Amino acid sequence: MQKAWIYEEHGPKEVLKLRDIAIPRLKHNQLLVQVRAAALNPIDSKIRQRPIVPACFPMIPGCDMAGVVTEKGDSVLDFNIGDEVYGNIQDFCVDEVKQLGTLAEFIVVDENLLALKPKNLSFEEAASLPVAVQTAIEGFRTAGFKEGQSVFVVGGAGGVGSLVVQLAKYLFGASKVVATTSTTKVKFVKSLGADMVVDYTKTGYEDIMEKYDFVYDTIGDSKNSSVVAKDHAPIIDITWPPSNPRAIHSGLTVSGQILGKLRPYLESGVLKAVIDPAGPFHFSNVPQAFGYLETGRARGKVVISSFPGQLPSFFM
Repeated sequence: MQKAWIYEEHGPKEVLKLRDIAIPRLKHNQLLVQVRAAALNPIDSKIRQRPIVPACFPMIPGCDMAGVVTEKGDSVLDFNIGDEVYGNIQDFCVDEVKQLGTLAEFIVVDENLLALKPKNLSFEEAASLPVAVQTAIEGFRTAGFKEGQSVFVVGGAGGVGSLVVQLAKYLFGASKVVATTSTTKVKFVKSLGADMVVDYTKTGYEDIMEKYDFVYDTIGDSKNSSVVAKDHAPIIDITWPPSNPRAIHSGLTVSGQILGKLRPYLESGVLKAVIDPAGPFHFSNVPQAFGYLETGRARGKVVISSFPGQLPSFFM
């Protein structure tokens, strides 16, 4: 048996309960991973709050995780017992969400969704990345972004936005990266590589004279942010449905291969994981962590650590 956070009905964070459940069994192409850290995403809250996708109760929430392989199926070739891995275990391209998410001591996950954890990252840092970085990259692909184009990022301090800024600046070769955020986060977004940061509490979109080759909206404000796009410039909105008919919705491709390709950029420090300074939250405080996430004020990712039977990473 293992400890896991479950919910048996849709609703607010109060429906979450800590329970003992059976450790799941493997299929041939799967790994059993002891979870050492997990991260929360807005989609985790949305799935819990209302039936936006088919789901079977009881549900364990969570998509992102990092941990240690403890068992492997007989057809698994690329991983071994003891490997430190990370990934997004939920493939949203399929018809339903996996019932067993990452807010549990152990999870089973398909081999193709995982990658080896970069050696320089903590479990907490690695867990913060998969959904956000896969989403960020998909937006550039959907827009057909080309090196040398300018980028305007709406929401540069969030889990996805903080990675969009870094990817635009250091991997995709943007000529100029501009991002919006609130007053207290201006220096932070600037430190990620933004050439200019717009404090949305002081400057409206209509006050921005320059137009951009690509608008990447991470908060669902494409109805308003579209005014900073050049004529016919792509506008990506990662929320659904987009608030502007002109905007293109971008989801994510769930693949361990994507994470594997990012490994040299992470290990060299070109790309950095961003964990909200309020965390990591203890495993016993998952409802509080969801409450914080749902304020919409997080800087980077909300991370869960110190799973049962595990010392906090700063003692190791």
